[in-house]
Amino acid sequence: MGLTGELADTVLRCGVVAISIIPKSFADKVSHAGLTELHIVDSMHERKQMMFDLSDGFIALPGSMGTLEEIFELLTRSQLGLHKKPYGILNVCGFYDHLLSFLDYAVSQVFIKQDHRDMILVEESPC
Repeated sequence: MGLTGELADTVLRCGVVAISIIPKSFADKVSHAGLTELHIVDSMHERKQMMFDLSDGFIALPGSMGTLEEIFELLTRSQLGLHKKPYGILNVCGFYDHLLSFLDYAVSQVFIKQDHRDMILVEESPC
């Protein structure tokens, strides 16, 4: 269950709501007991839309390709004016340093506007 499972365990211990949205194709491979809500949906697209609809804001933890794809999809939606929800990156141990440097480089090359780069809130610790 990895980092997501650890996060779910932690928020549940703190008495916070833990909602999982998972595509049918993963439902038999990944499960977590004790969730406040579990939604099984037909596709990743439906999963991301439901996560977006249920969220007041977003925080990206260190992750893989799917995390990167979700970061940029949400930032693109914001850039296009489709939402004004805050977006943060938890840059634990410098995990996202190279990505953030690349975004700064893209700004310097005029591929990304500075105000779009500034939409990303960055913290090194959750505390």
